[in-house]
Amino acid sequence: MRYCLKIFSCLWLVVFLSACSSSGINHSDRYSMRHDSAPLRVPTELEMQDAIVTEVSKSASAGRAYTVNGKNYTPMLDETGYSEEGIASWYGRKFHGYHTSNGEVYDMFAMTAAHKTLPLPSFVKVTNTSNGKSVIVRVNDRGPFHDDRLIDLSYAAAYKLGYYHHGTAKVKLEAITMPDSTARLSYIQVAAGSTLKNIEALAYTLRQQYQLPTNIVEKDAIYRLRLGPIKNAEQAQQVLEKLKQDQFKNAFLLYSQ
Repeated sequence: MRYCLKIFSCLWLVVFLSACSSSGINHSDRYSMRHDSAPLRVPTELEMQDAIVTEVSKSASAGRAYTVNGKNYTPMLDETGYSEEGIASWYGRKFHGYHTSNGEVYDMFAMTAAHKTLPLPSFVKVTNTSNGKSVIVRVNDRGPFHDDRLIDLSYAAAYKLGYYHHGTAKVKLEAITMPDSTARLSYIQVAAGSTLKNIEALAYTLRQQYQLPTNIVEKDAIYRLRLGPIKNAEQAQQVLEKLKQDQFKNAFLLYSQ
């Protein structure tokens, strides 16, 4: 009996130590590299082709509000009409092969990107404002979590835009969606002004407050800020009334058709 107990105790000890060892591996630092770096080769011409825009199902889990480093983020419900300028960075070998925020596997040679609030997945056209080069990427990850950065591109996308050596670049983002010829979309013109910086700041505030995309239209050196598109006419009217109750008494509705 003692012999059996001794064997059982030894077997239990082996299993326990194995479990501890496995647990240690699974719960160690997620990434094998401490610092990010570029791959050992350049992207091929095929890898630098634009992402193909398709109908996609949005990730419900990636659409929930979340907190990173004490800062709260609320993803957009709809990216239609979204346009914004800011700083782009890129990420490479450290994250290659690991899962993105919507469950896909990150490939530094694929045309993908990370954004803090765009729906996952979604598609955006990214233009390097310094050289005019552009690329269409599939947004399938969250980040970059730096206040001064707007989007993180894959290495291949950054290579195509010509800023992989510099690390960052000033870019313009424009959401790309599948055409919907039957929908009559509503917009709300909220404000207009001659100072782009002020209009962009207001656009950011309204996106956070109303969870709707914004776009800025320039004509004759005047920048017009529009909230939308809004697919539901009743919602558009409710948002308009709310804006009028605040400080935007001159806000008015516009329609796409």
